[in-house]
Amino acid sequence: MSNRDRIYLSSPHMGGLEQQYIAEAFETNWIAPLGKNVDAFETEMASYLGCGGAVALSSGTAAIHLSLILLSVEKDDIVFCSSLTFVASANPILYQGAVPVFIDSEPDSWNMSPEALERAFKTYVGKGKKPKAVVIVNLYGQSADYDRLRKICDYYEVPIVEDAAESLGATYGKQMSGTLGKFGILSFNGNKIITTSGGGMLISDDVEALSKARHYATQARDKAIYYQHSTIGFNYRLSNILAGVGRGQLKVLEDRISQKKDIFGLYHKMLSEIDGIYFMPETGLSKSTRWLTAMQIDSTKVGIEAHELVRYLEEFNIESRPVWKPLHLQPLFNEASYFAHEVGRDISQELFLNGICLPSDTNMTSENQEFVIQLIKNAFSH
Repeated sequence: MSNRDRIYLSSPHMGGLEQQYIAEAFETNWIAPLGKNVDAFETEMASYLGCGGAVALSSGTAAIHLSLILLSVEKDDIVFCSSLTFVASANPILYQGAVPVFIDSEPDSWNMSPEALERAFKTYVGKGKKPKAVVIVNLYGQSADYDRLRKICDYYEVPIVEDAAESLGATYGKQMSGTLGKFGILSFNGNKIITTSGGGMLISDDVEALSKARHYATQARDKAIYYQHSTIGFNYRLSNILAGVGRGQLKVLEDRISQKKDIFGLYHKMLSEIDGIYFMPETGLSKSTRWLTAMQIDSTKVGIEAHELVRYLEEFNIESRPVWKPLHLQPLFNEASYFAHEVGRDISQELFLNGICLPSDTNMTSENQEFVIQLIKNAFSH
């Protein structure tokens, strides 16, 4: 491994304002999962997104879990879910004892395929097993094709849970990513465009449902002077300290989006003319944040496979990553049903085999990025 300082895929990037909110939490002794920062973070995020409200939680996974509870997903219910995503998108389906059915991507956005979704609906409705929900993931900073996907879900009267963990700040038409489903979920994990180290948020226009989510997220404690509980609850609230970090991060979100787009722009300028490189496309209605710059490579043209390129860059202390391994190919879900984009063509598997996420760290200097680009060119020329 090289002795150079490590170049990261996407590391936390503090803006400097976080400390004042953290200090206030300490000064007032509000360090529990309650307090001014939590309330303000929810209000400020809802205002930024233009939605009815938000609930700050310990993770994006917790937000998905609560959304499924609010949609009455129970044992043996069917839930459709994007396959090309992190396992956290689907694990809460298992928490509820429900059955995940995975939906392929389409090539235009790498997100959920409307064609595959429609076939899944026809198949399961035909069997008398209409799904309770559809979890649609917005991959690598870009919204899915919600015009087509919502039309299908609305026809069957099935609600959408929009997994916007990777797409905070993106837009679809005139709407902010996360506001396109019945519920939206955000993640503030350490690698996201803004971070609270760990944390997430549930968002919706249904403020009554969000009130229930707050109840479930604080151990479902009944209103009584003693501790009384009538339903199962969870310890899912975000701490007031971490919410302070989030408030500071939210103030630099637009700067981070601009930086991410500049990073993508340089990669695209320097690499797109190479035969055999195909960057993740941006669809007409969707404006991506380019949270991660992702591309496919044709090994028959560039002489190296995507996974080999990941290993090659690691030799120089550079973090990159293959595109997500689809959930329908994971051992955990080896019995799950799967609907491909078209018969005989598995788009998400193609993206996994040929895709790579390049270092997209806003802490990275232009010299760092140019070094990465030169190494990629070197790898292709061998």
